[in-house]
Order: sequence, then C-alpha cells, then structure tokens
Amino acid sequence: MSRLRLINARLDASSTTELLIENGRFTRTFGPAHAPCETLDLEGRLVLPGLVETHIHLDKACIMERCQLCEGTLAEAVAQTRLAKASFTASDVYERGARVLEKAILQGTTHMRTHVEIDPQIGLTGFNAVRRLQADYAWAVTLEICVFPQEGLLNNPGTETLLCAALELGADVLGGCPYTDDDPVGQIHRLFELATLHDRDLDFHLDFDLNPEQMMIDEVIACTNRHGWAHRVTVGHVTKLSALPWDRLARTVSALAEAGVNVTCLPSTDLFLTGREHFHDIPRGLAPLARLHEGGVTCSLSTNNIGNPFTPYGDASLVRQANLFANVSQLATTRELLNCLGWITSESARLLRLPDYGLSPGCKADFSVFDAPSGAAVIAEISPPLMGFKGGRKTFERAAPRLLKPDATGR
Repeated sequence: MSRLRLINARLDASSTTELLIENGRFTRTFGPAHAPCETLDLEGRLVLPGLVETHIHLDKACIMERCQLCEGTLAEAVAQTRLAKASFTASDVYERGARVLEKAILQGTTHMRTHVEIDPQIGLTGFNAVRRLQADYAWAVTLEICVFPQEGLLNNPGTETLLCAALELGADVLGGCPYTDDDPVGQIHRLFELATLHDRDLDFHLDFDLNPEQMMIDEVIACTNRHGWAHRVTVGHVTKLSALPWDRLARTVSALAEAGVNVTCLPSTDLFLTGREHFHDIPRGLAPLARLHEGGVTCSLSTNNIGNPFTPYGDASLVRQANLFANVSQLATTRELLNCLGWITSESARLLRLPDYGLSPGCKADFSVFDAPSGAAVIAEISPPLMGFKGGRKTFERAAPRLLKPDATGR
C-alpha cells in the first residue's frame, strides 16, 4: 500500500488545498491500514490532471532526414513517408517512438492514442514495435493503439486481413483514411462493419483540405447513427469545416452533436499542409473547435506528427499545441483559454472514454504540477510542467529556471 499527501496544492483557485493519494487513486481519507505516508509540499503550485494526446503517429515520427521535402503538400507527405517506410524495422520504430514518448511524458502527457499504419508493405512491423512501447512505458503513460490503412483499404488487397489480425492481437481502435481510397464512401462503410464486428471505436482522418465540396463527414454521421456507434467515432483534421459558410456549418455542428461524433484538430499539421495554393488572404484552415464545442460536440487538440513530412517540427507539448490553436483562432479570454485547456485534458479524456479521469476522490492519480497562477495562464504562457505523476508515482521532474543576477559588485 502506498500513500502520498500533497499539501499547499492549488486547483486553479486562489486558496490551497490538500490532496490524498492511496494505492494510485485520489481519496477523501486514508484507510485504516498503518502504511507509511510521504508528504509533498507543492508550495502553492497548480495541479492539473494528466494531459491527454488523442492523435499522434509514433511509428513514422522523426524521419525528416530520410525524406525530401519540396512542395510541403499532403500528397508529397504521403509519398515520402511511403518511401521511408520501406526501410522501417521493429527496432527502428521502437527507438523513434520511444524518443517521442519520453518527450511527451516530460510535457505532462499521461494518456495517448497513437495511430499505426497497417498495409502489405509494412505488415505488422510497426504495430508490434508500438505494442512493445505500450508495455515498456506503461509506468508513465497509458498508450492506446489505433490501426489504420494509410495507403487505402479497398484498393490495397491484403490490408483488411492485416487490420483484422492487429485487432485480434489487441489493437484498441480501428482507424480510417477515406481520402486515400479509390472509393472513400466504401472504405467508411467497410470500416464501420469491421468496427461493429470487433467491437472497436473508430477514428478517421477526414476531409483534409480547404475545398468544401465532396465532404465525407455526412457519411460518417449517417453510419454512426445507422450502427448505433454514438460517442465511439472520432474524425481528425476535418479542415473542410473551416471553409463552410455559417448556416451550413451550424447544420453540421448540430448533426455531429446529435450523432455523438467527436472532432480532433491537429494545429501544427493542418497549418503546415493546407492553404499553400493561396498567395494572399491565406486561410487559417483549422477545424472551428469553439463553434463545435458551443454546439455540444466533444473536441480535442493534438499533435499528429513530429519530425516528418506531415509536420517537420514539434516537442510533444500539448500545451504548446493549445497555445498555437488559441493564437491562430484568436481565443484570449479566460473562458476561451480554459476551453483550450479542456481540449487537452477533460474533453480529450471524454473523447477517449477514459474512466476515473480527473482530480476527484476515486480518480486515478495521473496529474502534473505547474508553476502558473491558473489553468488559463498555463495555455497563455506555454508553461512547462515541473513534475508529473502516474498512479501516484512520480514519473519526472523539471527544475525551475533560476536567474543569476549580479551582486552589488556586478559579479
């Protein structure tokens, strides 16, 4: 039995409080057993529940030196990654994925859904490597694996068999990428059939450009209703939503909310890849999460890619992603910044259907400590966490920076 008492902690309020943790969970009072108790004085620092990454690609991270980036388009990113993927090995995927995972842990992430490409070229190599990461880093992060057909499903024979094999081996979620298939509607229909057969949530890469025509989101909504998969379907990117006039967007928001379809925005990737054909009045091209949130849609902000042709940069900081989104979307009030915080914490947890998430008694003690006056300030100032905990066990710590001011002699 382990016990931890946090004193002088703040929960986004002016006054401090005490938090008790027993056997990896927050509790109102300790049980009767006489177990040793550690006390940690947070000295008024802010406690937030662990950050939740809902959409990242560990298997193809950190490969920029293997790629030729010329156009900066989605088509080029897919093609260059396909070429690089030909030389992927299990140890290679593991090493690059571990590099990103460790960065994410140090940024306060305690839960993560990673997408893993499955096709006849790569087979289950990436999936098996990420499964090892899932086990080896469970002490610090809960890793959920979403397998998906990046190279197409119906037009790529053998892919469905491999996807089903991965699901049988324990893949947690089934993903889709309709725009890479010759028959995108057919891919959507088949993935819903497989999801219901294997009882898995769905997570689609969808409507990833700025042309409001030929949107697939209506088909995903219809299939969600038809299969009774409410709150089990997520669509990522959906940058087409940013190009819709208000009346059409309002109808789509209502339909998403009624169907229980979630939306994830990937700011770094969506800004990097879209709008390149514009030379003036360049659109921002991000899914309008504020409008979606107001309409009752569960939303999240996530990283997507790090160090590859889809996104050549990144440090796995969800706080930085939330700040980027707030900046580009012109969100600045306390309420708006707290919404951005929710899209990397509580709302992301709802999207992943995480049980026992938060800081209340009974919740798992997954949390980070920030030297910031409020949750809104964490986003506004891109505050890094000073320490993090998984199940009540400290997983990292970061020393606060210290100014070295000269003394009276100027030294």
